[in-house]
Amino acid sequence: MAVLVTGGTGYIGSHTVVELINKGREVIIVDNLSNSKIDVLEAIEKLTGVRPKFYNIDCRNFEELEKVFKENYIDSVINFAGFKAVGESVREPLKYYDNNLTSAMILLEVMKKFNCKKFIFSSSATIYGDPGVPEYVEEMGRGKTSNPYGTTKAMIEQILEDLYASDNSWDICILRYFNPIGAHESGLLGENPNGIPNNLMPYIMKVASGKLEKLNVFGNDYDTKDGTGMRDYLHVVDLAEGHSMALDKIDKENSGLYIYNLGTGTAYSVLDIVNTFERVNNIKIPYEIVPRRPRRSCNLLR
Repeated sequence: MAVLVTGGTGYIGSHTVVELINKGREVIIVDNLSNSKIDVLEAIEKLTGVRPKFYNIDCRNFEELEKVFKENYIDSVINFAGFKAVGESVREPLKYYDNNLTSAMILLEVMKKFNCKKFIFSSSATIYGDPGVPEYVEEMGRGKTSNPYGTTKAMIEQILEDLYASDNSWDICILRYFNPIGAHESGLLGENPNGIPNNLMPYIMKVASGKLEKLNVFGNDYDTKDGTGMRDYLHVVDLAEGHSMALDKIDKENSGLYIYNLGTGTAYSVLDIVNTFERVNNIKIPYEIVPRRPRRSCNLLR
């Protein structure tokens, strides 16, 4: 029995694949390499001694996904296949709705056809919107998202809830996580997106290596200690382990729908991260304060 990991050569996906293989799982990867590189497979093999079977497939293609299920005995799926840049989603909402929603629905349709009903979804704390409380807990439900990226996550969560209500033989785990950061201790895996980075740490790395002139810090007028935005950052390997534990849980349960936040509970500002990087690596990171990223409010049913 194999675990299908869609988006498995991406940042979080690749670290999760390593964790799963090290736990003795057979892994099959589907990825269209739109924001990752094929040489990630070599890194996975070096770290685990196993080169997972790989399909260069877009999850919006029903026939190609169907072929993967025909050729392999897949009993569970972890879905990382989705665009994830908040700013880009505001500029190109149709791109995000098409890719994120269509790929999830087609994947679920193929799973249903092959009676594969164990599903872990890579969601996000953005689904909470701004609830006006210091801590986000699972019981508070979805709020008003501020960008199309977050809205796609919230909409897929609703699809999964409706799917489970229609057929409670499914085992579904929704993982709402905060801000992944870091890399594998070997240095062989990390966040290495195609093009200009959208997340903080790879952007800092590009500046540190001289590939970019400076870091753009989006806003210094937040109600925080230094005016820059604060986030709950968790290490990507801890996040990968969380997915492995979620898979262990649904393997042990007969059926159910589970929702978990994954984070540390401690927030750090953008300048906290920049200053720590400078101190640890003894290198200066030039930065410029620029306007906040554009936001869009969208009402969602709770």
